[in-house]
Amino acid sequence: MDEQTGDNRVRIDKWLWAARFFKNRALASQAVTGGLVHVNGERVKPARGIKVGDRLEITKDEERFAVAVVALAERRGPASAARELYLESAESLQAREGQREARRLRADGPGVLITRRPNKRDRRLIHRFIRGEDGE
Repeated sequence: MDEQTGDNRVRIDKWLWAARFFKNRALASQAVTGGLVHVNGERVKPARGIKVGDRLEITKDEERFAVAVVALAERRGPASAARELYLESAESLQAREGQREARRLRADGPGVLITRRPNKRDRRLIHRFIRGEDGE
């Protein structure tokens, strides 16, 4: 998995895909182009080469990763090998854990959790609620 190129640089979109931050290179490229990935604090383009020691800030959905590049790879391998390509900072891990806990608490809150599609009765109740009519 630690395939090093001749000049010890790998395109950032390939590396993000190989490190399993994104499912395919197209998504990785979109994230880089969209400004969701920064290398050493700078916004970059997908063709930018990264090297060992670079610091990446990756925003994916609601999560932010702050990682240091430890190894380079152009090909995607098993998740265990992908995890060895980077080292996540302790602050990043702690922040992500806090976000995960906040999402869990939000999901268990007083809101209604819908686990199925509404049936005919449910739809009628929804429409009554939206229109402001008195219920059954």
